[in-house]
Amino acid sequence: MLHIIVCIKQVPDSREIRIDPVNNTLIRQGVPSIVNFYDLHGLEEALRIKDEHNARVTVVTMGPPPAEKSLKECISLGADEAVLVTDRKFAGADTLATSYVVARTIRKVEELWGKADIVFCGKQTLDGDTGQVGPGIACRLDLEQLTYVGKVVDVNPVRRTVTVHRYLEDGLEVVESSMPLLITALKELNKVRRASLPGMIRAAGYKPYIWTTADFPDLDNAKIGLKGSPTIVSKTWVPEVRKINGQIVSGESPEQVAGELVGKLWESDLPERFGWT
Repeated sequence: MLHIIVCIKQVPDSREIRIDPVNNTLIRQGVPSIVNFYDLHGLEEALRIKDEHNARVTVVTMGPPPAEKSLKECISLGADEAVLVTDRKFAGADTLATSYVVARTIRKVEELWGKADIVFCGKQTLDGDTGQVGPGIACRLDLEQLTYVGKVVDVNPVRRTVTVHRYLEDGLEVVESSMPLLITALKELNKVRRASLPGMIRAAGYKPYIWTTADFPDLDNAKIGLKGSPTIVSKTWVPEVRKINGQIVSGESPEQVAGELVGKLWESDLPERFGWT
């Protein structure tokens, strides 16, 4: 049986994000959280492979205790098991420290449910937006990595190969790679399903596995949390909202509207500013 591990992150809803002007960090208190939507597309593809090949799907995340809610959502969609790695010592982790902890979590998951054949991550997260954690996990676990995947063409458990379409800036690349491998998902990969009633009932009573630093006795404390995070955010800012006065040009015909608009433009200071005269 194929074993697929999906890495997710609970992130602030981008529609509610605010910046603390004093310490230049995201304000998370009082902001609703959601599953990073790129990760949901990775989960959806894992579930499609599960439907076709009877695979096992395990979801993992590193985050605060409330991230348990996001894992339950993944269970409601069809994941088999879920693991939350949470500890105050993990706080403040950048992408380097995060990939270290998640990679160690995947190795521990493999001890319980077997070696991972495919690991799915989202292309990036809505809060960090770096796209570094997936490749970082692949490097730490020595996995083949297929990034920016917009379509999984074929999964062959017998040949142990996966064929995908990678969407690049200069075109589309068709790649076949051998398992085990890591895939970072684009939103074009699929359409995320809705939770079924049996799935929601199971999720309501499901308790994710919760691991802390105590469950990783050989974890290097110098590589986790703030101590293991060399990244420094020197400055962030929110663009100032500028009020601009405008006018609505109307008329009985497109020609009349166009004439009125041209007249107002010539009456303004634009011709002088742009050298139209």
